[in-house]
Amino acid sequence: MPENIIKTEYSEVMQKSYIDYAMSVIIARALPDVRDGLKPVQRRTLYDMHELGISYNKPYRKSARIVGDTMGKYHPHGDSSIYDALVVMAQDFKKGMALVDGHGNFGNIEGDCAAAMRYTEARLQKVTQDALLADLDKDVIDFVPNFDETEKEPGVLPCRIPNLLINGSEGIAVGMVTSIPPHNITEVIDATKAYIENPEITTKQLMRYVKGPDFPTGGIVINKDDLLEIYETGVGKIKVRGKVEIEKSKNGKTNVVITEIPYPMIGANISKFLSDVADLYESKKCTDIVDISNQSSKEGIRIVIELKKDADPQNFINMLYKKTRLEDTFGVNMLAIADGRPETLGLKDVLKHCSAFYYELNRRKYTNLLQKENDRKEIQEGLIRACNVIDLIIEILRGSKDRPMAKKCLVEGDTTGIHFKSKESEIMAAMLRFTEKQANAILEMRLYKLIGLELDALIKEHDETMANIFRYEDILERHDSMTQVILNDLEQFKKEFGRKRRTVIDNAEEAVYEENKIEEADVYVLMDRFGYVKCVDENTYQKNEETAKEENKFIVLCKNTGKICLFTDDGQLHTIKVSDIPMGKMKDKGIPVDNISTYSSKNEQILYLTSQSELNLYRFVFVTKNAMCKIVSGGEFDVSRRQIASTKLNEEDLVANIEVLKETKNIVLVTTDGYFIRFAVDDLSELKKTAVGVRGMKLNPGANIDAVFYETVSGENFFTYRDKQIEFSKIKLTGRDGKGTKLRL
Repeated sequence: MPENIIKTEYSEVMQKSYIDYAMSVIIARALPDVRDGLKPVQRRTLYDMHELGISYNKPYRKSARIVGDTMGKYHPHGDSSIYDALVVMAQDFKKGMALVDGHGNFGNIEGDCAAAMRYTEARLQKVTQDALLADLDKDVIDFVPNFDETEKEPGVLPCRIPNLLINGSEGIAVGMVTSIPPHNITEVIDATKAYIENPEITTKQLMRYVKGPDFPTGGIVINKDDLLEIYETGVGKIKVRGKVEIEKSKNGKTNVVITEIPYPMIGANISKFLSDVADLYESKKCTDIVDISNQSSKEGIRIVIELKKDADPQNFINMLYKKTRLEDTFGVNMLAIADGRPETLGLKDVLKHCSAFYYELNRRKYTNLLQKENDRKEIQEGLIRACNVIDLIIEILRGSKDRPMAKKCLVEGDTTGIHFKSKESEIMAAMLRFTEKQANAILEMRLYKLIGLELDALIKEHDETMANIFRYEDILERHDSMTQVILNDLEQFKKEFGRKRRTVIDNAEEAVYEENKIEEADVYVLMDRFGYVKCVDENTYQKNEETAKEENKFIVLCKNTGKICLFTDDGQLHTIKVSDIPMGKMKDKGIPVDNISTYSSKNEQILYLTSQSELNLYRFVFVTKNAMCKIVSGGEFDVSRRQIASTKLNEEDLVANIEVLKETKNIVLVTTDGYFIRFAVDDLSELKKTAVGVRGMKLNPGANIDAVFYETVSGENFFTYRDKQIEFSKIKLTGRDGKGTKLRL
């Protein structure tokens, strides 16, 4: 069979493939559905647990069994994603309402991971069964084929509460992200009821019920006035603070106790907070701290910071809010799948979609129930009627040769081949017209049903069926009746699963604290060749001056209240506060300069280090690898920004040397291929930092500037290059932009 080659534009194939991939991630992986508030992996996991019968009142089952069954039937994307989803749904410190009851180590609020799935067990929570999985057998939702079309899975769970708001959601898709905070179930249900009763209600009116997010970790939301806009647009930032108490210890010292943390601090950020507090003490930014201990347990968070007796605890708390993650921001982006596409939803939009879903669920539920009751009614009426002519029925059964003959008589009145005791019986049998279902029920009826009490029970059951039919028809035909059913369900969930609010909603002023004034003093900043930096006081340096010069590449004398400037080979200037550099002893290693600045040791090399206070006193000579030279006034670099461009570089060029111009009279450039040129510094022009400069030397192809030396008035008359001393006078003094002289070394 000949091949059929299809020619197409490569860009069109890539565009279509990427769009298909993006939509797959958005719809089928990363974003929750507004109706049940679940991502596909969460929905499939809960449904699989329901199918396995792991209900809240049954024994726990191994998590590995749940994960394996879910992966094999519904979610073929690896066991880790399924188990991670299962773990999160069981963590009550992450979810407003846990959907899974976990047994074993399911992690903790401090960031410790859950145990492996082979060690843990799980089962459904009661609220999950009652509010998310009930009525699956009543044809209330559509089922779709699974990945290999061997099973059916629900496209959405028949959730009857706004789970998207109650539990929130976080997910990263392609080109979009969702971040929805958890809310209080009682408030959300009240708001849902208010919307159902009045669809014209405004977001502002809804917020009488939903005060704001209700984080499981508690805390304090401090920007109450911003919440209205956030809930109207579905986008914004919520500022959250931890709850702090002040206690007096027995020794008269003050303890600052953190009892609730901001929701974003869950996990490793608690350790980061403790580390940040310790850094405040070590860097001398806060000298009030005596001790810090994490006394958290299963009962709750308790982080105790002991302060000195004369410390101002309120000022210290304000410092924690400003300098640590005790005050943090939760970015809100209420993005969810609505009507099959991603959409950013406000509070009212979410309730609108959820309410419409509840009406659809109840319409399908009561349509299904009505059909079953009508079927039951049909059979009941047939049995009652049969009991009234039971002698004739028995005569038909005894006179028939087989079941089909008897059934045909009951349904069509056909008496052919049936032996009757009398002609009258045959005439009455010919008048029978039972339905197919009634005839089957009669033929399957047991003799004990002929007892009088059983007949009375059948009549009573028929009356109940008629009452149900009337009720179901009323619910389906009258909007008010269905609305009342939904409201009753919501009220029942509120009574059974409602709880008090944990997070306080308030307006708070920005934390203001007075920094301890540092007594100004001279210090030495030392940086070794590996980029580790530290500060030492004058006495320490003077006692160890010789050792300091041997072990460090840069040594700068400056004020502890000032800044230092790092010039790098890619033409950047990085500024660092001296107060950010830890004070230490000569034997201390220091910290990497990368940690306290915008400098990156992976991409840059430090060429020169100086104090910012000295910038205005001097001029600087810049020489690049391509021999571009210039003089720049130090005042050009006296800026407040942490990083600026110190010079302009041509493509594929780097700075080779930076030097302060003091009493320099001549400059020597040395190339990688052995050429030397010596010319007066006065030949160079003083330019702005944004200028490239002038050419100091003509380079041979492939050659670069290898070294730069400066001849000063009072300095040595020679320089050392490749371990050899070379007198300046051996290199002819010429003008700049020459080829130079090649020396034999």
